[in-house]
Amino acid sequence: MDRHSPIREGHGRTWAKAILLGEHSVVYGHPAVAMPLHDLQMRATATPTTGPSMLHSLGYSGPMGSSRPGFACIVRAFEAAREFSGRMDQSFEVTTRSDFPHERGMGSSAAAAGAVIRAVLDACGREASAEELFALTQMAEQVAHGRPSGLDAAATSSPCPIRFQGGQMRPLAQRIESARLVIADSGVHGSTREAVGGLRERYEADPDGVGPLINRLGALAQVGIEALDDGDAPALGSAMDRAHEVLAQLELSLPVLDRLTAAARGAGALGAKLTGGGLGGCVIALADSAETADAVASALRSAGAPTAWIYQIRTSEANR
Repeated sequence: MDRHSPIREGHGRTWAKAILLGEHSVVYGHPAVAMPLHDLQMRATATPTTGPSMLHSLGYSGPMGSSRPGFACIVRAFEAAREFSGRMDQSFEVTTRSDFPHERGMGSSAAAAGAVIRAVLDACGREASAEELFALTQMAEQVAHGRPSGLDAAATSSPCPIRFQGGQMRPLAQRIESARLVIADSGVHGSTREAVGGLRERYEADPDGVGPLINRLGALAQVGIEALDDGDAPALGSAMDRAHEVLAQLELSLPVLDRLTAAARGAGALGAKLTGGGLGGCVIALADSAETADAVASALRSAGAPTAWIYQIRTSEANR
C-alpha cells in the first residue's frame, strides 16, 4: 500500500529477549547470543485521532509531546515511523501493553519502540523490510542508550536465537532439547545506559585490566554458540556461570543478583547469570527439565525475586 492509503487502526507486536552470553562485550566487537522470549510480548496499537497525539504506556497517559524523559525512545519511534510513512501530519493515540516489566534488561525499550513502529506503519498501510524496521528501531534506541549495539533491536523481533556481532545478526541453531530458561526479576530497576557508560569509563581508565575481562566475555559467548549447536546443555550452563563471575568482576552485578544466581544453582540449575546491562534487572537460569525449572523458579522466589517466568527454549536449525 502507498503513502496515500486510508488511515486505519494499526497493530504491532514484538517480544522480550534475554542475553544468554556476551552482554557488554558485544559493544566492543565481540559476539553475543540472545534468546527471543516469544511468550512475553509487547503489543502496540495506533489509532488515528485529531488534535495532539496521545500516549498510554507504562503508567503514563497524556500528550505524546509531554511525556516524561523515560519515554523519549517511544516518542522517537513514533516520529520515525510517521516520517517513514510520509504521515507527519497525522495524529495517533498510541497504547502499549507489555507482559514483562521495563528496566529489567529484557529489551523493553527496543520492544516498545519496535511495536510502536510496526503499529504506526500498519495504520498507514506502509510496508517495511526487516532491515528498515531494524534501522528505525535503532534510531529510537539511540535516544534511550546513546550508542546501542543493535542487539536488543534485533532480538526483540527475531523468530530464533541470534548471534549478533558488529551490527550483523545471524540466526543460530539451537539443538538442546527439553531445556527451560528461568527468568527472575530482581526487583531492582537496571539502567543499560548507566551500566554501558560506567564500563566504558572503567575501560578507558584501565584498558589493561578491563580489556581482558571484556575479551573473556566474548570468548564465553563463542562457547555458548557452540554449545547450542552441539545440543550441550551442561557446556552452556558452565559458560553462563563463568560469564556471571566476569560480569561481577566488571562491577556490573549486585548482591541481590549474586544471591539469586546462587539460589538457582542450589536448586539444580545448570548455570545462572545476570542478563542485560546489570546493576539490577533480571537473572536467567538454565534448567534441563520442566521439574528442575519449577524447582529453580520456586527457589528464586524464596530468595526474593518478585516474579519468575519459565520459558521453554525452542529448538531451531540454522547455519552457524
